[in-house]
Amino acid sequence: MLPPAFQFRGVTQRFRDGARQVVACRDINLDIEAGSFVAIVGPSGCGKSTLLNMVAGLLTPSAGEVLSDGQPVARPNTSIGYLTQRDTLLPWRTIEDNVAISLELAGMRKTERIERARRLLATVGLTGFEQSYPSQLSGGMRRRAILARTLIYEPKAMAMDEPFGALDAQLRMVMHQVLLEIWERQRTTILFVTHDIGEAVTLADRVVVFSARPGTVKAVIDIDLPRPRDVYRLRFLPRFVELQEQVWLQLEAGMRPAEAEA
Repeated sequence: MLPPAFQFRGVTQRFRDGARQVVACRDINLDIEAGSFVAIVGPSGCGKSTLLNMVAGLLTPSAGEVLSDGQPVARPNTSIGYLTQRDTLLPWRTIEDNVAISLELAGMRKTERIERARRLLATVGLTGFEQSYPSQLSGGMRRRAILARTLIYEPKAMAMDEPFGALDAQLRMVMHQVLLEIWERQRTTILFVTHDIGEAVTLADRVVVFSARPGTVKAVIDIDLPRPRDVYRLRFLPRFVELQEQVWLQLEAGMRPAEAEA
């Protein structure tokens, strides 16, 4: 039996803010099954992004342990892909060369890496834009290119930190459909952080709700909507509305102005 893709065992993360100590998250115990799509929601400042940084090996827990494929994460975790909100495309490289950059750094022959880049660009709907530059693409198209660049080296898992947060509602739905179609084919483990309850319910198998800072796991809600999912129709289903309400009821107390933290 395969171990969970990610495991958090009593994980706490503290930071120094001048003379003050800030506890971002506390005593996190959570398993992320291989091949699953798990979303994390919670108030701002509750340690959601901190959790992803620990999975990626960019932070070491103050207490507890983070495991990836059963092994402690003690250094940058190159077996996973990490997507953030930032547009990290290199403006002086074509979209094709941006997508292929990790294969170039690994020493792969140009013909092979270009072939793989073009195949992935077709997967995300960017055929015909291989020789374009980032400045010539819309925001949604650049997000597709960044997704293709992450997928090209075939990571076992992906950590995604509000990757579509900067897009408008329509573009976000398009990216949801693209991501779900890729995930259905590849079943890459995805740990996805978002503030958007509808986004979490649309995409995930499970939604993990964090409390206000210091973040703890307040609830884990199974999303029993059938797959494959049509994101353009899903939100009209009564069950979709019910699940959104379940998540909101868990979040509500921490989102009240008197209790929430920036």
